[in-house]
Formats: sequence, C-alpha cells, structure tokens
Amino acid sequence: MRRIIIAGNWKMNKTIEESVSFGLCIKKMFYGKPEVILFPPFTAIKALSDALYDSDVGVGAQNMHFESTGAFTGEISPVMVKNAGANYVLIGHSERRHIFGEDDELINKKMIAAAGSELTPILCVGETFYERQNNLTEEVIERQIKVGLSEINYSKNVIIAYEPVWAIGTGANATPEQASKVHQFIREIISSMYGVGSGDEITVLYGGSVKPENIEELAKMEDIDGGLVGGASLRCDTFVLMWKKLKSVKIC
Repeated sequence: MRRIIIAGNWKMNKTIEESVSFGLCIKKMFYGKPEVILFPPFTAIKALSDALYDSDVGVGAQNMHFESTGAFTGEISPVMVKNAGANYVLIGHSERRHIFGEDDELINKKMIAAAGSELTPILCVGETFYERQNNLTEEVIERQIKVGLSEINYSKNVIIAYEPVWAIGTGANATPEQASKVHQFIREIISSMYGVGSGDEITVLYGGSVKPENIEELAKMEDIDGGLVGGASLRCDTFVLMWKKLKSVKIC
C-alpha cells in the first residue's frame, strides 16, 4: 500500500522558537495517518527534531549538497542533515531549479548522495507555464525523473512530488484532473524504468498552491497520494485542517 503523506515546506520562514512552537502544536493534535513531514529551515531542524522525538511526525531538510564534507561555503551536507535529526530531504524543488539554477545532473548527484546517507528523498518535478502552453509537460517530467533517478536503485520509499511551477505560490493550481493525468504519467515512467507495477507502489504527492479549499478534491484522485504544502503549512490550525481533510478522503 502506498504511503499517504502531507508535507509542510516552510521555505525561508520561522525562527527556531516558532518552529518548535509549531511542532508542539502538531504533536498535540496529530494522531495516526496520514503521515506528516515538516521541512523547516536548516537552523531549526535540530530543535524541531528534538521537540518531536517521541512522535510519528517526520522532519526533513529543504535542500542539501551532494558532498559529505569540503570547501563549499554556505552549504549543508547530507551527513549534517542526518546528524541534525532529519530523515527526509527535498531535492529539485522548483525554486532551487529556477531561482538557483540547479539542473537535472546536479539534482541526480543529490539524489545519489541522499540514498547513500539513508535519507528519504522527495524528488520534485514540474513544468513551467511556457512548457505547459507548448505541450512540453510530459517531455519535461520524463527528463526530470529519468535523469534525477539515474543510477538510483529502485525503492518504493522514494517519493516524487509533482509541482507545476506555474502553480507554486501563485494561488493558481492544477485542476484535480490535470494533476491526476501527470501523476499517472509519472507512474508510467517509473514502471518503464524499474519494471511493470513499480509505478503503482511509489508515493506521488501534488504540490502547487495546495490549501484547505482544494485538498479534498485533489485527494479524491486515485493517483494523488497527498500534498507538498507551502504557504498553507505555516499555520498549525490550517495545516491540521488539511491533514483532517486528507484523512477523510484517503484513510476513512
């Protein structure tokens, strides 16, 4: 059975104190499934992980370097991420690709490093507005996945997040049907790479202006296994509401 997950990517938000406060709120209100994973800024990983140590809430990093050590000023290694208490890492988020210029080959190096460091990576893929308008969505998604997972042994624990770039932080979002079509295509790619049926085993999340108003309709799509949530994950009450709505569709 595929994992059902709601993940909160806080991006460049929350101090250490704010992160811990949020974690304690989630810890108090969270129970059972769907799974919850929080992605605080690097500075708060250790404190948040400590606050959640006796809970089932996962903690991850928003990014990492592919080397374990070295002269890379300002970077954080997978060893450091793991040592701080994180078990997950976002790789290839659209803001890393399009603001910081990360390409598929660099993202693949990070995926290989994550796998070697016993971190569970969430590989983010998605097309721009221009690419969608020019019918390049499938070409872009296929390239990002095949290069991103190159030299990665098959594991159903690898998570993929489809996040159309044109929907992130814009208030717009793909319709459930649009998102589901891409999720189905992602599963086809995985099956073509790793064998028939493998695409049906991995968890594929949708990210792109996910909020309380649309999470239920998105979750009703069979191939959507939860959400990678940005701005709507910054308030505990809103995030818990989204968790409950996801639970009502996927668990009950």
